[in-house]
Amino acid sequence: QVQLVESGGGLVQAGGSLRLSCVASGVSLRIEGMGWYRQAPGKDRELVASISGTGNIKYAAAVKNRFTVSRDNAKNTVSLQMNSLKPEDTATYYCTAEDVWTRNGAYHTTTRWGQGTQVTVSS
Repeated sequence: QVQLVESGGGLVQAGGSLRLSCVASGVSLRIEGMGWYRQAPGKDRELVASISGTGNIKYAAAVKNRFTVSRDNAKNTVSLQMNSLKPEDTATYYCTAEDVWTRNGAYHTTTRWGQGTQVTVSS
């Protein structure tokens, strides 16, 4: 099954930038949508940005015009460029991928999750 490994988290001052990357391995058929979620302490996990297999992009209102999501289909990677970071962006960021696979002639889609990478923005 698909495994996702994130990298690029860390500590940055407010106004700074970070770039998160995620690579998917073990793809048996293809990956459809990919994206990023985040979860801050005491809060629910929320969608940050997503990009479909055809390139349609969605952003959470809180990050629009500051974050940019991109993907490389040939390499099964998705990235998140985060600019003008704010303390409220502090969270664990998770990569997701819609893993499309087949069994006995039937197609299945399973959402896979990475282990998460910590982003901390100091004021």
